[in-house]
Amino acid sequence: MAIKKIQSALISVFYKNNLESIISLLQKQGVTIYSTGGTQRFIESRGASVVPVEELTGYPSIFGGRVKTLHPKVFGGILHRRDLQGDVSQAEEYQIPAIDLVIVDLYPFEETVAAGGTEEEVIEKIDIGGISLIRAAAKNYKDVLIVASKEQYRELQERLEQNEGGSTLEDRRYFAAQAFKVSSHYDTKIFNYFNDKEEIPALKVSENQYKVLRYGENPHQQAAFYGDLEALFSQLNGKELSFNNLVDVDAAVNLIEEFEGETAFAILKHTNACGVAIGESVADAYNKAFQADTISAFGGVLITNHTVDLAAAEAMHGLFFEVLIAPGFENDALELLKGKKNRILLEQKMKLEGKKLIKTLLNGYVEQDKDSRTESEKDFKVVTKKSPSEKEKKALVFALKVCKHTKSNTIVLSNDNQLFASGVGQTSRVDALKQAIEKAKSFGFDLNGSVMASDAFFPFPDCVEIAGKEGITAVVQPGGSIKDKDSVDYCDAHGMSMVMTGVRHFKH
Repeated sequence: MAIKKIQSALISVFYKNNLESIISLLQKQGVTIYSTGGTQRFIESRGASVVPVEELTGYPSIFGGRVKTLHPKVFGGILHRRDLQGDVSQAEEYQIPAIDLVIVDLYPFEETVAAGGTEEEVIEKIDIGGISLIRAAAKNYKDVLIVASKEQYRELQERLEQNEGGSTLEDRRYFAAQAFKVSSHYDTKIFNYFNDKEEIPALKVSENQYKVLRYGENPHQQAAFYGDLEALFSQLNGKELSFNNLVDVDAAVNLIEEFEGETAFAILKHTNACGVAIGESVADAYNKAFQADTISAFGGVLITNHTVDLAAAEAMHGLFFEVLIAPGFENDALELLKGKKNRILLEQKMKLEGKKLIKTLLNGYVEQDKDSRTESEKDFKVVTKKSPSEKEKKALVFALKVCKHTKSNTIVLSNDNQLFASGVGQTSRVDALKQAIEKAKSFGFDLNGSVMASDAFFPFPDCVEIAGKEGITAVVQPGGSIKDKDSVDYCDAHGMSMVMTGVRHFKH
Protein backbone atom coordinates (compact mmCIF):
# COMPACT_ATOMS: atom_id res chain seq x y z
CA MET A 1 0.00 0.00 0.00
CA ALA A 2 1.07 3.57 -0.69
CA ILE A 3 2.61 5.37 2.26
CA LYS A 4 1.40 8.89 3.00
CA LYS A 5 4.08 11.07 4.55
CA ILE A 6 3.04 12.91 7.72
CA GLN A 7 3.98 16.58 7.40
CA SER A 8 1.88 18.11 10.17
CA ALA A 9 0.37 17.00 13.46
CA LEU A 10 -2.07 18.36 16.01
CA ILE A 11 -1.37 17.14 19.54
CA SER A 12 -3.65 17.96 22.48
CA VAL A 13 -3.75 15.42 25.28
CA PHE A 14 -4.73 15.18 28.95
CA TYR A 15 -2.36 12.26 29.64
CA LYS A 16 1.23 12.88 28.55
CA ASN A 17 2.77 9.59 29.73
CA ASN A 18 4.88 7.92 27.02
CA LEU A 19 4.32 10.81 24.60
CA GLU A 20 7.97 11.86 24.65
CA SER A 21 9.20 9.20 22.20
CA ILE A 22 6.45 10.16 19.73
CA ILE A 23 7.50 13.80 19.93
CA SER A 24 11.12 12.85 19.30
CA LEU A 25 10.17 10.77 16.27
CA LEU A 26 8.02 13.54 14.75
CA GLN A 27 10.75 16.07 15.41
CA LYS A 28 13.32 13.96 13.53
CA GLN A 29 10.92 13.68 10.58
CA GLY A 30 10.55 17.48 10.42
CA VAL A 31 6.82 17.38 11.16
CA THR A 32 5.09 20.69 11.94
CA ILE A 33 3.43 20.34 15.33
CA TYR A 34 0.37 22.32 16.41
CA SER A 35 -0.59 22.32 20.07
CA THR A 36 -1.99 24.36 22.92
CA GLY A 37 -1.95 24.76 26.71
CA GLY A 38 -0.26 22.14 28.84
CA THR A 39 0.52 19.89 25.89
CA GLN A 40 2.33 22.72 24.11
CA ARG A 41 4.43 23.42 27.19
CA PHE A 42 5.24 19.72 27.54
CA ILE A 43 6.37 19.43 23.90
CA GLU A 44 8.46 22.58 24.06
CA SER A 45 10.11 21.36 27.27
CA ARG A 46 11.32 18.38 25.22
CA GLY A 47 13.07 20.72 22.78
CA ALA A 48 10.57 20.53 19.93
CA SER A 49 9.15 23.54 18.10
CA VAL A 50 5.40 24.12 18.35
CA VAL A 51 2.98 26.32 16.43
CA PRO A 52 0.38 27.42 18.99
CA VAL A 53 -3.19 26.65 17.95
CA GLU A 54 -4.02 30.25 18.95
CA GLU A 55 -1.58 31.44 16.27
CA LEU A 56 -3.24 29.23 13.68
CA THR A 57 -6.80 30.32 14.54
CA GLY A 58 -6.20 33.93 15.58
CA TYR A 59 -8.25 33.27 18.72
CA PRO A 60 -7.07 32.63 22.27
CA SER A 61 -8.30 29.77 24.46
CA ILE A 62 -11.55 31.12 25.94
CA PHE A 63 -14.23 30.29 28.51
CA GLY A 64 -11.80 28.71 30.94
CA GLY A 65 -10.37 26.43 28.26
CA ARG A 66 -13.76 25.16 27.08
CA VAL A 67 -13.07 26.51 23.57
CA LYS A 68 -9.56 26.04 22.18
CA THR A 69 -9.56 23.96 19.00
CA LEU A 70 -13.16 24.51 17.84
CA HIS A 71 -12.33 26.59 14.78
CA PRO A 72 -12.57 26.17 10.96
CA LYS A 73 -8.81 26.41 10.55
CA VAL A 74 -8.38 23.39 12.78
CA PHE A 75 -11.31 21.30 11.59
CA GLY A 76 -10.86 22.43 7.99
CA GLY A 77 -7.25 21.27 8.16
CA ILE A 78 -8.46 17.85 9.29
CA LEU A 79 -11.62 17.40 7.25
CA HIS A 80 -10.79 18.77 3.81
CA ARG A 81 -10.39 16.03 1.23
CA ARG A 82 -7.01 16.06 -0.44
CA ASP A 83 -8.28 14.31 -3.56
CA LEU A 84 -11.09 16.84 -4.20
CA GLN A 85 -9.86 19.94 -6.03
CA GLY A 86 -12.75 21.98 -4.63
CA ASP A 87 -11.71 21.21 -1.05
CA VAL A 88 -8.04 21.87 -1.81
CA SER A 89 -8.86 25.20 -3.45
CA GLN A 90 -10.99 26.32 -0.49
CA ALA A 91 -8.22 25.34 1.93
CA GLU A 92 -5.82 27.51 -0.03
CA GLU A 93 -8.32 30.37 -0.26
CA TYR A 94 -8.87 30.48 3.51
CA GLN A 95 -5.24 29.67 4.34
CA ILE A 96 -6.10 26.41 6.08
CA PRO A 97 -3.04 24.16 6.42
CA ALA A 98 -3.50 20.41 6.12
CA ILE A 99 -3.23 18.37 9.33
CA ASP A 100 -2.12 14.79 8.69
CA LEU A 101 -1.91 13.38 12.22
CA VAL A 102 -4.13 14.06 15.22
CA ILE A 103 -3.12 12.82 18.67
CA VAL A 104 -5.79 13.61 21.22
CA ASP A 105 -7.31 11.97 24.27
CA LEU A 106 -10.34 12.79 26.39
CA TYR A 107 -10.85 14.32 29.80
CA PRO A 108 -11.17 11.61 32.50
CA PHE A 109 -14.95 11.63 32.80
CA GLU A 110 -15.30 7.98 33.82
CA GLU A 111 -12.52 8.26 36.41
CA THR A 112 -14.06 11.41 37.90
CA VAL A 113 -17.43 9.67 38.32
CA ALA A 114 -15.75 6.60 39.87
CA ALA A 115 -13.88 8.85 42.31
CA GLY A 116 -17.17 10.34 43.53
CA GLY A 117 -16.72 13.77 41.93
CA THR A 118 -19.37 16.45 42.41
CA GLU A 119 -21.84 17.21 39.63
CA GLU A 120 -19.84 20.30 38.70
CA GLU A 121 -16.55 18.37 38.59
CA VAL A 122 -18.10 15.61 36.49
CA ILE A 123 -19.66 18.03 33.98
CA GLU A 124 -16.35 19.83 33.49
CA LYS A 125 -14.82 16.50 32.49
CA ILE A 126 -17.18 16.13 29.53
CA ASP A 127 -14.79 16.68 26.63
CA ILE A 128 -16.04 18.74 23.70
CA GLY A 129 -13.02 19.68 21.59
CA GLY A 130 -11.33 16.32 21.99
CA ILE A 131 -14.33 14.22 21.00
CA SER A 132 -14.94 16.49 18.00
CA LEU A 133 -11.33 16.17 16.84
CA ILE A 134 -11.49 12.38 17.18
CA ARG A 135 -14.64 12.11 15.08
CA ALA A 136 -13.39 14.53 12.44
CA ALA A 137 -10.03 12.82 12.00
CA ALA A 138 -11.56 9.34 12.04
CA LYS A 139 -14.15 10.34 9.45
CA ASN A 140 -11.42 11.58 7.12
CA TYR A 141 -9.17 8.55 7.65
CA LYS A 142 -8.33 8.50 3.95
CA ASP A 143 -6.11 11.50 4.61
CA VAL A 144 -5.64 11.73 8.38
CA LEU A 145 -4.19 9.40 11.00
CA ILE A 146 -5.99 9.61 14.37
CA VAL A 147 -4.64 8.38 17.70
CA ALA A 148 -7.31 8.68 20.40
CA SER A 149 -5.72 7.01 23.42
CA LYS A 150 -2.39 6.78 25.20
CA GLU A 151 -2.80 3.01 24.95
CA GLN A 152 -2.05 3.34 21.20
CA TYR A 153 1.21 5.32 21.49
CA ARG A 154 3.44 2.27 21.27
CA GLU A 155 1.62 0.95 18.22
CA LEU A 156 1.74 4.38 16.57
CA GLN A 157 5.48 4.60 17.13
CA GLU A 158 6.07 1.14 15.68
CA ARG A 159 4.11 1.93 12.54
CA LEU A 160 5.72 5.32 12.03
CA GLU A 161 9.17 3.79 12.40
CA GLN A 162 8.25 1.00 10.01
CA ASN A 163 6.90 3.46 7.43
CA GLU A 164 9.62 6.09 7.92
CA GLY A 165 7.26 8.72 9.30
CA GLY A 166 4.28 7.86 7.13
CA SER A 167 1.11 5.80 7.26
CA THR A 168 -0.79 3.49 4.93
CA LEU A 169 -4.52 3.66 4.25
CA GLU A 170 -4.81 0.37 6.10
CA ASP A 171 -3.11 1.94 9.14
CA ARG A 172 -5.40 4.97 9.06
CA ARG A 173 -8.58 2.91 8.79
CA TYR A 174 -7.48 0.71 11.69
CA PHE A 175 -6.75 3.69 13.94
CA ALA A 176 -10.07 5.28 12.87
CA ALA A 177 -11.92 2.18 14.08
CA GLN A 178 -10.01 2.36 17.38
CA ALA A 179 -10.96 6.04 17.66
CA PHE A 180 -14.67 5.37 17.23
CA LYS A 181 -14.33 2.66 19.89
CA VAL A 182 -12.96 5.33 22.24
CA SER A 183 -15.60 7.93 21.38
CA SER A 184 -18.55 5.53 21.58
CA HIS A 185 -17.39 4.23 24.98
CA TYR A 186 -17.00 7.78 26.26
CA ASP A 187 -20.48 8.81 25.11
CA THR A 188 -22.00 5.67 26.62
CA LYS A 189 -20.52 6.48 30.03
CA ILE A 190 -21.83 10.05 29.84
CA PHE A 191 -25.32 8.90 28.87
CA ASN A 192 -25.43 6.31 31.65
CA TYR A 193 -24.33 8.93 34.18
CA PHE A 194 -27.25 11.18 33.25
CA ASN A 195 -29.65 8.29 32.83
CA ASP A 196 -29.03 7.07 36.35
CA LYS A 197 -31.55 9.74 37.34
CA GLU A 198 -33.54 10.30 34.15
CA GLU A 199 -34.26 6.59 33.45
CA ILE A 200 -34.72 7.06 29.70
CA PRO A 201 -35.59 3.63 28.23
CA ALA A 202 -32.39 2.73 26.38
CA LEU A 203 -29.75 0.04 26.85
CA LYS A 204 -26.17 1.30 26.56
CA VAL A 205 -23.35 -1.04 27.55
CA SER A 206 -19.65 -0.55 26.83
CA GLU A 207 -16.64 -2.43 28.18
CA ASN A 208 -13.17 -1.87 26.78
CA GLN A 209 -11.29 -4.40 28.89
CA TYR A 210 -11.57 -7.94 27.64
CA LYS A 211 -9.99 -11.34 27.93
CA VAL A 212 -10.16 -14.03 25.26
CA LEU A 213 -11.16 -17.34 26.86
CA ARG A 214 -9.93 -20.76 25.84
CA TYR A 215 -13.42 -21.50 24.52
CA GLY A 216 -17.08 -21.09 25.44
CA GLU A 217 -19.42 -23.58 27.09
CA ASN A 218 -18.05 -26.17 24.65
CA PRO A 219 -14.74 -26.42 22.78
CA HIS A 220 -16.29 -25.52 19.42
CA GLN A 221 -17.57 -22.16 20.75
CA GLN A 222 -15.39 -19.05 20.86
CA ALA A 223 -15.73 -16.77 23.89
CA ALA A 224 -14.38 -13.67 25.61
CA PHE A 225 -15.00 -11.96 28.94
CA TYR A 226 -15.57 -8.18 28.88
CA GLY A 227 -14.85 -6.40 32.14
CA ASP A 228 -12.15 -5.89 34.74
CA LEU A 229 -11.70 -9.22 36.52
CA GLU A 230 -8.52 -7.99 38.18
CA ALA A 231 -10.53 -5.37 40.08
CA LEU A 232 -12.60 -8.16 41.63
CA PHE A 233 -10.05 -10.95 42.09
CA SER A 234 -6.36 -11.60 42.50
CA GLN A 235 -5.56 -14.98 40.97
CA LEU A 236 -2.98 -16.62 43.22
CA ASN A 237 -2.62 -19.96 41.43
CA GLY A 238 -3.86 -22.13 38.62
CA LYS A 239 -4.72 -22.13 34.95
CA GLU A 240 -6.75 -19.45 33.20
CA LEU A 241 -10.42 -19.21 34.07
CA SER A 242 -12.69 -20.79 31.47
CA PHE A 243 -16.15 -19.68 30.37
CA ASN A 244 -17.78 -22.33 32.56
CA ASN A 245 -15.53 -21.41 35.49
CA LEU A 246 -16.65 -17.79 35.23
CA VAL A 247 -20.33 -18.71 35.12
CA ASP A 248 -19.94 -20.84 38.24
CA VAL A 249 -17.79 -18.22 39.99
CA ASP A 250 -20.51 -15.64 39.37
CA ALA A 251 -23.12 -17.95 40.92
CA ALA A 252 -20.85 -18.72 43.86
CA VAL A 253 -20.07 -15.08 44.65
CA ASN A 254 -23.76 -14.14 44.53
CA LEU A 255 -24.72 -17.04 46.82
CA ILE A 256 -22.06 -16.46 49.47
CA GLU A 257 -23.08 -12.80 49.82
CA GLU A 258 -26.29 -14.04 51.44
CA PHE A 259 -24.32 -15.15 54.51
CA GLU A 260 -22.71 -11.91 55.64
CA GLY A 261 -21.74 -12.03 59.32
CA GLU A 262 -21.56 -15.84 59.37
CA THR A 263 -18.78 -18.28 58.54
CA ALA A 264 -20.16 -19.94 55.42
CA PHE A 265 -18.92 -22.33 52.77
CA ALA A 266 -20.53 -23.37 49.48
CA ILE A 267 -19.71 -25.90 46.77
CA LEU A 268 -21.28 -25.37 43.35
CA LYS A 269 -21.59 -27.36 40.16
CA HIS A 270 -23.11 -25.88 36.99
CA THR A 271 -24.25 -22.81 38.99
CA ASN A 272 -26.22 -24.83 41.54
CA ALA A 273 -25.12 -25.45 45.11
CA CYS A 274 -24.48 -29.10 45.94
CA GLY A 275 -23.27 -28.13 49.41
CA VAL A 276 -23.80 -25.08 51.65
CA ALA A 277 -23.13 -24.78 55.36
CA ILE A 278 -22.48 -22.41 58.24
CA GLY A 279 -19.85 -23.45 60.76
CA GLU A 280 -17.72 -22.51 63.74
CA SER A 281 -14.74 -22.26 61.40
CA VAL A 282 -14.03 -22.46 57.67
CA ALA A 283 -12.96 -26.08 58.08
CA ASP A 284 -16.16 -26.92 59.95
CA ALA A 285 -18.32 -25.17 57.32
CA TYR A 286 -16.45 -26.93 54.49
CA ASN A 287 -16.85 -30.37 56.04
CA LYS A 288 -20.60 -29.90 56.48
CA ALA A 289 -20.98 -28.53 52.95
CA PHE A 290 -19.02 -31.46 51.53
CA GLN A 291 -21.23 -33.96 53.42
CA ALA A 292 -24.27 -32.80 51.45
CA ASP A 293 -22.91 -34.28 48.21
CA THR A 294 -19.50 -35.94 48.27
CA ILE A 295 -19.85 -36.95 44.61
CA SER A 296 -20.87 -33.69 42.90
CA ALA A 297 -18.19 -31.77 44.82
CA PHE A 298 -15.62 -33.38 42.51
CA GLY A 299 -14.58 -30.75 39.96
CA GLY A 300 -16.69 -28.09 41.66
CA VAL A 301 -16.26 -24.42 42.48
CA LEU A 302 -15.71 -23.72 46.19
CA ILE A 303 -16.24 -20.44 48.02
CA THR A 304 -16.06 -19.10 51.56
CA ASN A 305 -16.55 -15.66 53.07
CA HIS A 306 -13.71 -16.01 55.60
CA THR A 307 -9.93 -16.36 55.35
CA VAL A 308 -8.80 -19.89 54.57
CA ASP A 309 -6.48 -21.18 57.30
CA LEU A 310 -4.32 -24.30 57.33
CA ALA A 311 -7.01 -26.46 58.95
CA ALA A 312 -9.46 -25.59 56.18
CA ALA A 313 -6.82 -26.10 53.48
CA GLU A 314 -5.96 -29.53 54.86
CA ALA A 315 -9.64 -30.49 54.95
CA MET A 316 -10.21 -29.71 51.27
CA HIS A 317 -6.76 -30.38 49.78
CA GLY A 318 -7.54 -34.01 48.97
CA LEU A 319 -10.55 -33.04 46.86
CA PHE A 320 -10.17 -32.31 43.16
CA PHE A 321 -11.85 -28.97 42.55
CA GLU A 322 -11.58 -26.35 39.82
CA VAL A 323 -11.75 -23.08 41.78
CA LEU A 324 -11.56 -21.86 45.37
CA ILE A 325 -12.64 -18.29 46.17
CA ALA A 326 -11.98 -16.59 49.50
CA PRO A 327 -11.36 -13.07 50.84
CA GLY A 328 -7.92 -14.21 52.01
CA PHE A 329 -5.53 -17.12 52.50
CA GLU A 330 -3.08 -17.64 55.34
CA ASN A 331 0.44 -18.26 54.02
CA ASP A 332 0.74 -21.89 55.07
CA ALA A 333 -2.73 -22.64 53.70
CA LEU A 334 -1.84 -21.01 50.39
CA GLU A 335 1.37 -22.97 50.04
CA LEU A 336 -0.46 -26.25 50.63
CA LEU A 337 -3.26 -25.46 48.17
CA LYS A 338 -0.74 -24.40 45.53
CA GLY A 339 0.47 -27.99 45.50
CA LYS A 340 -1.93 -28.61 42.62
CA LYS A 341 -0.62 -26.37 39.83
CA ASN A 342 -3.89 -26.16 37.86
CA ARG A 343 -6.05 -25.44 40.90
CA ILE A 344 -7.45 -21.91 40.55
CA LEU A 345 -7.21 -19.86 43.75
CA LEU A 346 -8.98 -16.50 43.73
CA GLU A 347 -8.70 -13.85 46.42
CA GLN A 348 -11.85 -11.72 46.25
CA LYS A 349 -11.07 -8.04 46.75
CA MET A 350 -14.51 -6.44 46.61
CA LYS A 351 -18.21 -7.20 46.53
CA LEU A 352 -20.27 -7.25 43.37
CA GLU A 353 -21.73 -3.84 42.61
CA GLY A 354 -24.10 -4.44 39.68
CA LYS A 355 -27.80 -3.85 40.18
CA LYS A 356 -28.99 -5.02 36.75
CA LEU A 357 -28.89 -8.30 34.82
CA ILE A 358 -28.71 -8.29 31.01
CA LYS A 359 -28.85 -11.20 28.57
CA THR A 360 -29.42 -11.73 24.88
CA LEU A 361 -32.86 -13.06 24.01
CA LEU A 362 -34.31 -13.79 20.56
CA ASN A 363 -33.36 -10.81 18.38
CA GLY A 364 -32.68 -8.43 21.26
CA TYR A 365 -31.82 -8.11 24.92
CA VAL A 366 -33.69 -8.29 28.19
CA GLU A 367 -32.73 -6.30 31.25
CA GLN A 368 -34.02 -6.80 34.76
CA ASP A 369 -33.20 -5.77 38.30
CA LYS A 370 -30.95 -8.14 40.19
CA ASP A 371 -32.91 -10.27 42.67
CA SER A 372 -31.65 -8.46 45.76
CA ARG A 373 -34.56 -9.44 48.00
CA THR A 374 -33.69 -11.83 50.82
CA GLU A 375 -36.41 -12.72 53.30
CA SER A 376 -35.79 -12.82 57.02
CA GLU A 377 -37.96 -14.00 59.92
CA LYS A 378 -39.80 -10.67 60.02
CA ASP A 379 -41.07 -11.38 56.49
CA PHE A 380 -42.68 -14.65 57.52
CA LYS A 381 -46.47 -14.83 57.71
CA VAL A 382 -47.50 -17.88 59.72
CA VAL A 383 -50.51 -19.45 57.97
CA THR A 384 -50.87 -22.64 60.02
CA LYS A 385 -52.17 -23.23 63.54
CA LYS A 386 -48.68 -24.21 64.62
CA SER A 387 -45.87 -21.65 64.45
CA PRO A 388 -42.34 -22.75 63.61
CA SER A 389 -39.90 -22.88 66.54
CA GLU A 390 -37.04 -20.38 66.74
CA LYS A 391 -34.67 -23.05 65.44
CA GLU A 392 -37.03 -23.86 62.59
CA LYS A 393 -37.32 -20.17 61.68
CA LYS A 394 -33.54 -19.95 61.39
CA ALA A 395 -33.56 -23.10 59.26
CA LEU A 396 -36.24 -21.66 56.97
CA VAL A 397 -34.18 -18.50 56.46
CA PHE A 398 -31.12 -20.62 55.64
CA ALA A 399 -33.08 -22.79 53.20
CA LEU A 400 -34.56 -19.74 51.47
CA LYS A 401 -31.12 -18.25 50.87
CA VAL A 402 -30.02 -21.40 49.08
CA CYS A 403 -33.35 -21.76 47.27
CA LYS A 404 -33.09 -18.24 45.84
CA HIS A 405 -29.86 -19.18 44.04
CA THR A 406 -30.96 -22.58 42.70
CA LYS A 407 -32.43 -23.28 39.25
CA SER A 408 -36.22 -23.56 39.11
CA ASN A 409 -38.23 -25.56 39.82
CA THR A 410 -36.44 -26.20 43.07
CA ILE A 411 -37.04 -27.55 46.54
CA VAL A 412 -34.40 -27.18 49.26
CA LEU A 413 -34.17 -29.34 52.38
CA SER A 414 -31.99 -28.28 55.31
CA ASN A 415 -31.60 -27.58 58.98
CA ASP A 416 -30.46 -24.21 60.33
CA ASN A 417 -26.82 -24.55 59.27
CA GLN A 418 -26.51 -27.22 56.57
CA LEU A 419 -28.00 -28.00 53.19
CA PHE A 420 -29.23 -31.59 53.12
CA ALA A 421 -30.22 -31.67 49.44
CA SER A 422 -32.00 -29.75 46.73
CA GLY A 423 -34.09 -30.72 43.76
CA VAL A 424 -32.75 -28.66 40.88
CA GLY A 425 -34.21 -27.45 37.59
CA GLN A 426 -37.14 -29.88 37.48
CA THR A 427 -40.19 -29.42 35.29
CA SER A 428 -42.49 -30.14 38.23
CA ARG A 429 -42.21 -29.16 41.87
CA VAL A 430 -43.11 -32.71 42.94
CA ASP A 431 -40.17 -34.08 40.93
CA ALA A 432 -37.88 -31.48 42.55
CA LEU A 433 -39.00 -32.62 46.01
CA LYS A 434 -38.61 -36.30 45.19
CA GLN A 435 -35.13 -35.65 43.81
CA ALA A 436 -34.15 -33.77 46.99
CA ILE A 437 -35.49 -36.49 49.30
CA GLU A 438 -33.78 -39.29 47.40
CA LYS A 439 -30.49 -37.38 47.33
CA ALA A 440 -30.58 -36.46 51.03
CA LYS A 441 -31.21 -40.08 52.00
CA SER A 442 -28.45 -41.34 49.70
CA PHE A 443 -25.94 -39.23 51.66
CA GLY A 444 -27.22 -40.42 55.02
CA PHE A 445 -29.34 -37.49 56.18
CA ASP A 446 -32.30 -38.05 58.52
CA LEU A 447 -35.06 -35.70 57.35
CA ASN A 448 -37.05 -35.90 60.59
CA GLY A 449 -37.26 -32.35 61.94
CA SER A 450 -35.82 -30.77 58.78
CA VAL A 451 -37.38 -27.88 56.85
CA MET A 452 -38.39 -27.35 53.23
CA ALA A 453 -38.18 -24.22 51.07
CA SER A 454 -39.81 -23.76 47.68
CA ASP A 455 -38.97 -21.05 45.15
CA ALA A 456 -42.63 -20.71 44.10
CA PHE A 457 -46.08 -21.64 45.39
CA PHE A 458 -47.47 -25.17 45.62
CA PRO A 459 -50.25 -25.55 43.03
CA PHE A 460 -51.49 -28.64 44.87
CA PRO A 461 -51.01 -30.09 48.38
CA ASP A 462 -48.98 -33.04 47.05
CA CYS A 463 -45.59 -31.55 48.03
CA VAL A 464 -46.51 -30.96 51.67
CA GLU A 465 -48.09 -34.41 51.79
CA ILE A 466 -44.83 -36.03 50.59
CA ALA A 467 -42.76 -33.82 52.90
CA GLY A 468 -44.89 -34.63 55.93
CA LYS A 469 -44.49 -38.36 55.40
CA GLU A 470 -40.69 -37.89 55.38
CA GLY A 471 -40.71 -36.13 58.75
CA ILE A 472 -40.24 -32.57 57.48
CA THR A 473 -41.81 -30.27 60.09
CA ALA A 474 -41.70 -26.72 58.68
CA VAL A 475 -42.25 -25.23 55.24
CA VAL A 476 -41.64 -21.82 53.64
CA GLN A 477 -43.11 -20.81 50.30
CA PRO A 478 -44.31 -17.60 48.61
CA GLY A 479 -48.00 -18.54 48.57
CA GLY A 480 -50.41 -17.27 45.97
CA SER A 481 -51.95 -20.49 44.67
CA ILE A 482 -55.74 -20.74 44.50
CA LYS A 483 -55.25 -24.00 46.39
CA ASP A 484 -53.03 -22.62 49.17
CA LYS A 485 -55.72 -23.66 51.68
CA ASP A 486 -55.32 -27.33 50.73
CA SER A 487 -51.63 -27.24 51.63
CA VAL A 488 -52.32 -25.33 54.85
CA ASP A 489 -55.04 -27.76 55.86
CA TYR A 490 -52.72 -30.73 55.41
CA CYS A 491 -50.08 -29.07 57.58
CA ASP A 492 -52.65 -28.33 60.28
CA ALA A 493 -53.88 -31.91 60.23
CA HIS A 494 -50.37 -33.34 60.61
CA GLY A 495 -48.73 -30.93 63.06
CA MET A 496 -46.57 -29.11 60.50
CA SER A 497 -45.95 -25.37 60.40
CA MET A 498 -45.95 -23.24 57.24
CA VAL A 499 -44.97 -19.65 56.60
CA MET A 500 -45.50 -17.59 53.46
CA THR A 501 -43.38 -14.70 52.23
CA GLY A 502 -45.31 -13.33 49.28
CA VAL A 503 -42.04 -13.29 47.29
CA ARG A 504 -41.22 -15.71 44.47
CA HIS A 505 -37.63 -16.53 43.52
CA PHE A 506 -37.67 -18.14 40.08
CA LYS A 507 -34.22 -18.61 38.58
CA HIS A 508 -33.77 -19.69 34.97
